[in-house]
Amino acid sequence: MTLAALRSFALGSLAAVLASCTTPSGPQGQTQYLEAFAPTSVPHSALYNQDMDSYWDGDGMAGAPSIVIDISDQKAYFYKGSSLAGVSALSTGDEKHATTLGRFKITQKDQWHKSNLYGDFVDGAGNVVVANVDVTKDKAPPGTRFEGSKMHHFMRFVGGIGMHEGFLPGYPASHGCVRMPPHMAAIFYNNVTQGTPVTVRP
Repeated sequence: MTLAALRSFALGSLAAVLASCTTPSGPQGQTQYLEAFAPTSVPHSALYNQDMDSYWDGDGMAGAPSIVIDISDQKAYFYKGSSLAGVSALSTGDEKHATTLGRFKITQKDQWHKSNLYGDFVDGAGNVVVANVDVTKDKAPPGTRFEGSKMHHFMRFVGGIGMHEGFLPGYPASHGCVRMPPHMAAIFYNNVTQGTPVTVRP
């Protein structure tokens, strides 16, 4: 099998098994997400090599920030005033877990956000004992604790849904959240405030 074929197979397998965000079914403050990243055995660069569209030109640009998330384009457009400051590739909700459409505002920023429902059971040294668990269904083995999945640079805009770093397979694959490449999630995070308008359109 060629290197290209192996890479295609690995990425296809990851897209099938990787977990993502879910839409909220609990209280407003309860974020319900699955792991947003691939296993550490996969080179980090391989997870984002399809992103040829993301860029940022907003440094030094004046104007109030706003974001438009386009589901059909799988892109987020960041504006300062009426000027386009940057574009990010995305992975939004899949057919069964569509990202909510409408006009919203950023209600929370959490740079080191973690899931409170999905993640791993780890031992006292932090080693993973059971991976990809759902605390509402899975029981922690004796001597382990729950470690929530990482969703860094989290920007909540409706219920439990927000933008954050995550795996981009090249199509809508999340359970409602808006995944972004790490570098773009950090840029967007650093340029929004609570109250920044977010529009999600088909």
